[in-house]
Amino acid sequence: MQPTSALLRASSALALTLATLAPAYAQTTPPQDDTSGADEIVVNGSYARSLAAATEAKRRAEYGLDSISSTDIGKFPAQNVAEALQLVTGVAITRPRGEGLYVSVRGLGPQFQSTLLNGRPVALNDLIENGGANGRQFRFEMLPAEFVANIDVVKTPTSDMTEGALGGNIDVRTFRPFDVGNKVTANLRGTYTSQTEKVKPNATLIGSHTFGDSFGILVGAQYWGKSVRNDRFINFGWNLDKFVKPAQGGLQSGLYTPTRTRPTIETEDRKRISGLVSAQWRPTPELETTLDVLATRLDVAYDEFGLDIYPDDTSVAGHTPVIVPSSVKLQGNTVVGATINDVRFMASREYSLNRHDLLTIGLKQSWNHDRVHVTANLNWSSAHSFHPSNAEGTVRSRAMFFAPLTYDASGGYKVLPTITTTVDANNPANYQLYTFNIAPKNSKDWDKFARLDGAYDVGGFLRKIAVGAEYHWRKRDYWRRDFLVNPAPNTPLATLGAGASEPLPYDDFLKNVSGNLPRTWLAPVTSAYYNALFTSAVANAPLTPSDQAASFKTTEKTASAYARLDYGTSLGGVDILGNVGIRYVHTDQNAAGFLRTGSVITPAAFPKTFNDWLPSFNLKAELTSTLVARFAASRVLTRPNVTDSAPRITLSTDAPTASGGNPQLLPFLATQFDGALEWYFNPRGALTGAVFYKKMDDYITAQNVNIDIPGRGTVLLSTQVNGGKAKVYGVEAGYNQVFTFLPAPFDGLGMQASYTHTSVKANYTAGARPIVDQLIGLSKNSFNIVGFYEKGPLATRLSYVWRDRYLSGTGSTTQAPSYTAPFGTLDGSISYKLLPNVQLSVEAINLSGAKLYTYNDDPNRFGEINYYGRTFLFGVRAEF
Repeated sequence: MQPTSALLRASSALALTLATLAPAYAQTTPPQDDTSGADEIVVNGSYARSLAAATEAKRRAEYGLDSISSTDIGKFPAQNVAEALQLVTGVAITRPRGEGLYVSVRGLGPQFQSTLLNGRPVALNDLIENGGANGRQFRFEMLPAEFVANIDVVKTPTSDMTEGALGGNIDVRTFRPFDVGNKVTANLRGTYTSQTEKVKPNATLIGSHTFGDSFGILVGAQYWGKSVRNDRFINFGWNLDKFVKPAQGGLQSGLYTPTRTRPTIETEDRKRISGLVSAQWRPTPELETTLDVLATRLDVAYDEFGLDIYPDDTSVAGHTPVIVPSSVKLQGNTVVGATINDVRFMASREYSLNRHDLLTIGLKQSWNHDRVHVTANLNWSSAHSFHPSNAEGTVRSRAMFFAPLTYDASGGYKVLPTITTTVDANNPANYQLYTFNIAPKNSKDWDKFARLDGAYDVGGFLRKIAVGAEYHWRKRDYWRRDFLVNPAPNTPLATLGAGASEPLPYDDFLKNVSGNLPRTWLAPVTSAYYNALFTSAVANAPLTPSDQAASFKTTEKTASAYARLDYGTSLGGVDILGNVGIRYVHTDQNAAGFLRTGSVITPAAFPKTFNDWLPSFNLKAELTSTLVARFAASRVLTRPNVTDSAPRITLSTDAPTASGGNPQLLPFLATQFDGALEWYFNPRGALTGAVFYKKMDDYITAQNVNIDIPGRGTVLLSTQVNGGKAKVYGVEAGYNQVFTFLPAPFDGLGMQASYTHTSVKANYTAGARPIVDQLIGLSKNSFNIVGFYEKGPLATRLSYVWRDRYLSGTGSTTQAPSYTAPFGTLDGSISYKLLPNVQLSVEAINLSGAKLYTYNDDPNRFGEINYYGRTFLFGVRAEF
């Protein structure tokens, strides 16, 4: 509570100081806060006009805000909302397989953001493809960009804003009929991906109609398709001291060698169907009702062809890899080259149909009478991520052989290592069966939200008083099971018949990357494995303890209340506006799951309650008619990932120890300060800068902690714990301008750019490995630059977005941490208006054909190489 108390005292003192200036304010009253300015929608117009709208919204806001309007999204290469957000100052995204998915703000990763839809929380779809649950990260691929009117990224919160973000509050607002009027928009496009050489159709239709000023309805529908191929060379880590035993080669201690490594081709057939309905009723000028409904179904048919290589695996009976000491090639403490005998090579095929459903229904009632403003909000949403059947539930079909491995990685992480063996990886006769696995998953997320706000315009220094309360209920039900079929040892692949395998259907794996490793290998046939091995006895087998331990349910009930005071005064001719407030949050959490002790499984539930006070303060000083200064301070929180707090706990049978989730975790808490200076040198131009500082005092790290287990007493749990300290601080700058001062035709040129530098002070551990001054997902530097030209019917745009390297995995006591290398992508678009209401367009993503690289702690330790190619979108858009 100490940081909260200090922040409260500082905020109150500054507010009282300003209060002494109230008489001066009575003489020169600055403009009242008009938050509706940030909600104005630019439905038509150029990119330059859109920038002007975003600039004006930022200027008028009385808190730290960056905004992006529908013109940005509709006319810029943006397959979804995440890719539109990457042009916002301080925002970075991840693009797995070329599709924008998760968003980071000011260096803090996806779990530290709070995403709202039309000002309301929304349920979250989870990862089900081939791993465990992710938790709180919102999947932006679920939101069609064409439905979005504008997006606000709030970096300095006010007390009335729903808590949950250490990074940024991201509010996505969809179109509404009173904003659009009477209009029908049709958008027909094709999406071509260079890796697949396929075109998939996209179609969007939005219609809006208003009946005078009293009623309006808007309806939208979209079908979106895309074919994806990502060529991926992946290494799962570099391990310490794997070959020190004499029986495995007797290497000296302190050396790192590569573990599981896989050349693989990942393919996706993506189909998304979305619908939008918005209705508004305004029976009187004071009363307005708004209904918002959004529904999306995203189907991703995933088919992967890989060749797994296990240099240090001893899990198969009768086989132990042995390194040849005389073959070892060292660079520092890294074995960059060697020959290892008796290594498992495994041809693998993984197929799944991953279905993500999202439905959200929101109702808003507002009443504005003279100085009194009352707003009520209700929202219900559900997110369901699942496989429609067992046959589509991450089906892994595999076959293996054992052979010597010779590798050489001395070329570094940007080239493929040399990987050779004496056995032909394309010959079915060389293979024997390995464990067949089906892993269906079912993740359900429900979110219920109710909120009531009231405000009174006072006038004078105390401009407005606002109070409110909200109730938020959320439940996550995650289920997983693993069907395992273990063939008898040394069973030849041929026992499944000639149709159990086929040649790899591709012969150009990472063709533009140098290196000598297998480029083709055998591909198992999923249907043959499934039909032969997934018998009714397997399908009807009871759940195993591992299955039960992998499932969990978490429920959160949050009640919060706030008070906010908006003030304003004039000091020496400088208008000062702002707000000060306090928010109280009470959370009841119940994490239910299973405790596993050997083969014994026990259900358990862990209730947890915590209370937090979150003060906030924002000040805006209009130094001149074009120069604005800001200062803000606040206390913020982000709740732990549901996967970290889920009690998926495995207990030792003979010792008071355990491993798994930690249901006793507390939220991440931080005290943050922001300062900004903004120069609005013309209506379509601005140069802005900001500094920020965040002190996190409950950072969650990997540690051991004592925990009370029903029926077992106190045990030492290896898990995630609170207690880490971290400080994140940095600067950001933004610039945009249309060069109207240039002579025609160059007066249509314009530019937008931003830069963010983020530093961190942190000291925590991953196992016994110290992690110093690094956080997952935090890039020290990032920037974007956009050049555009708009004149008459022609509009063109070119952008480059880049982010520095970042820590992507902390490693452990015996495994090196991993990093994602610096990455930049070049996107562009060109459009031409054939008629005032008909436009042709071509857009391109990743024009430069950039590849995404990772490495492990040292550039000599290769990680990943990803290449998903270029994407082109072409089509016609018409308005009526």
